[in-house]
Amino acid sequence: MTRFAPLLLALALPGLAGAADYTVQPAGSTLGFSGSFQGAGFNGTFGKWTAAISYDAAKLASSKFDVEVDLASVKTGDKDRDGALPGSDFFNVAKFPKAHFVTTGFRQNGAQVIADGNLTLRGVTKPLSLNVTFTPQGTGATLDVAGSIKRLDFGVGGGDYADTSVIGGDVKVTAHVVLAPK
Repeated sequence: MTRFAPLLLALALPGLAGAADYTVQPAGSTLGFSGSFQGAGFNGTFGKWTAAISYDAAKLASSKFDVEVDLASVKTGDKDRDGALPGSDFFNVAKFPKAHFVTTGFRQNGAQVIADGNLTLRGVTKPLSLNVTFTPQGTGATLDVAGSIKRLDFGVGGGDYADTSVIGGDVKVTAHVVLAPK
């Protein structure tokens, strides 16, 4: 019986393995957000960010996301807004240059996968849940995530900019990530 032990171990190991590790392919990947100013919607993106992605829909317990965003790389297409967002009233990149999201777990809600985690922005850490759509493509995949934060929970645009009738309080966060196997 002991001569079969290595074979049984080899067959069991794939089931014990963790989720697949991926590298983000910058071409085609975007990290963005949308909000409103004076009732009009606007979109923005972050040009510099990194993500460590380990994901397997069949092994959610071993899946994880770890994303770091360079807040100074924000662009919305509006010169005034692009100049104000990195400043002390909004992201305050001089003091808090990065935002960081790391998952604490994944759960299934019907057909939808939810990534629960913590977002740290402006030195404030709050829970954030993201809807996850993972689409295998050959040896790689695409990953789409979406969620919503309340900007004032993180002190973004507080003080003179706390009026949510001028600058909307809810900000939708989205990402489309093209993944290749690591």
